[in-house]
This record gives sequence, C-alpha cells and structure tokens, in this order.
Amino acid sequence: MKFLLYTVIIVVGLMQGCMTNPVTGRKSLDLVPASEMQSMSYTEYGTFLSSHKLSSNEEQSAMVTRVGTRIQKAVEAYMTQNKKSKNLNGFKWEFHLVEDPTVNAWCMPGGKVVVYTGIMPLIKNETDLAVVLGHEIAHAIANHGAERMSEGMVQQLGGVALSVAMSNKPAQTRALFAQAYNAGTQVGIMLPYSRLHESEADHMGLIFMSIAGYNPDEAINFWEGMKAASGGKGPNDLLSTHPSDDKRIADIKSWLPEVKQKYYKP
Repeated sequence: MKFLLYTVIIVVGLMQGCMTNPVTGRKSLDLVPASEMQSMSYTEYGTFLSSHKLSSNEEQSAMVTRVGTRIQKAVEAYMTQNKKSKNLNGFKWEFHLVEDPTVNAWCMPGGKVVVYTGIMPLIKNETDLAVVLGHEIAHAIANHGAERMSEGMVQQLGGVALSVAMSNKPAQTRALFAQAYNAGTQVGIMLPYSRLHESEADHMGLIFMSIAGYNPDEAINFWEGMKAASGGKGPNDLLSTHPSDDKRIADIKSWLPEVKQKYYKP
C-alpha cells in the first residue's frame, strides 16, 4: 500500500511539478502554490492569535522578537547571496510569544512564528532560542508543510490542485493544512515531521543561526538538555514532534565543522 502511494506521489509530482529545497537542493512534490499557502497561513495565523493570549512577559517577548529578527535577516542574507530571494516572495514575518504550557514552537508559511511560554524555562539564553527558531523557520523555508500537504492531497483528494480542493472540499483541505502546520486549530492533529524533514531542518537551522552570529556548537548542548529534561517521564511536547536522539546529535556534530567554516563569524 505504501509503495503504491509513493508511486502515485512520484507520478503526480512529475506531471504537476515539484519544488526544490533552496539550501539542500532536494526536490519534492508541489501541488500547493506558495502564494495560496501564504494566504491560508495568514488567515490561520490571525485566527490563532485572536483566540490565544500573548505573553505578558515583556523581556521574554522582546527576546523572541529580537532573536527571530536576527534569524530572519540571516535567511534573507543567505537567499540574497545564493540568488534565491524569490523563495521569500510574499513573506510577512511575525514573531509572537503565546501563553501556553506546551513545550513547543512553530513557523507557518510566510514567516509566521509562534513560541509557547512552556518552552521558555528550558531556554537558558538567546543562543538556545536561536536553535529553536532556526530549526522551526527552516521547516518553513524548506516548505516541509507544503510537501506534507501535497502528499495528503494525493492520498485524500486525488492530487487535485489546491484551488479545486478548496472549492470542492474546503473543510477537508483546511484540515490538511492544520495537520501540516500545527496552527493550533481544532481540526486535525499535527503529524510528526519525518526523519528526513527533521534532518534537513536541523542542518538548515545550524546554517541560519550561524549566519545570525550565534555559536552553532551550542545546538549540541541544547538538544542534549532537551533530551535530559524529558527524563524518565516520556518525551515533552517538543521532543514528541521533533525527536531528539543520539543520531540527531551525531548528525549535528558531523555538520558543525563545515557550517562553522562557511557561515559562522563570531
């Protein structure tokens, strides 16, 4: 069954187009135009903010904005240097700290970022937050959610274009978006990113935080700390969707020499 699904995904991708990760070069299925995804994102983001309380902690909120803006500028610098600025067309960056005990953070299309207050006790400094935001923003830059949504459209809607899906099955299409982006809506439950997506986001996040001037070595300490924080009580929310394990840490260690040489200028 899985083989058949993957075959359909590949065939549809070849027929209808694919997208290319602007950092890794990996190609993936693309049934969702960026402009339409951003439009849905901005609507869902506004809905989320209207139904959730922003943090009253001015210091932490300012840190989220400050670190997020530095990562944003790093992403923009990378894209400009590599002549891929078109990948950021339509972006309207926002960074908000939201009152929620969940240990998590996310970024939707167009640079719409939310950090939950539940993760802040585990953030020792700005560099730790840069690890988190670099990783989450990388998911958006790599269009991982759009890739997952495209695959869901193949599986559940027959691979039709987004505009057709929205016209014929709007509720089901919005549910696919919620599943892909964890917008905090009541429809759907976010599926964990795949190991491939996680690995790409880890690697890209290291690059972005390095360009922003944060020491990428600290990513090791952060993920080891997150792993320790889960203790014997099971994974916390961030680790449940962003698995932190020995392989992840080993991969980060293997990328560090090249990332530091190319991108980190303290």
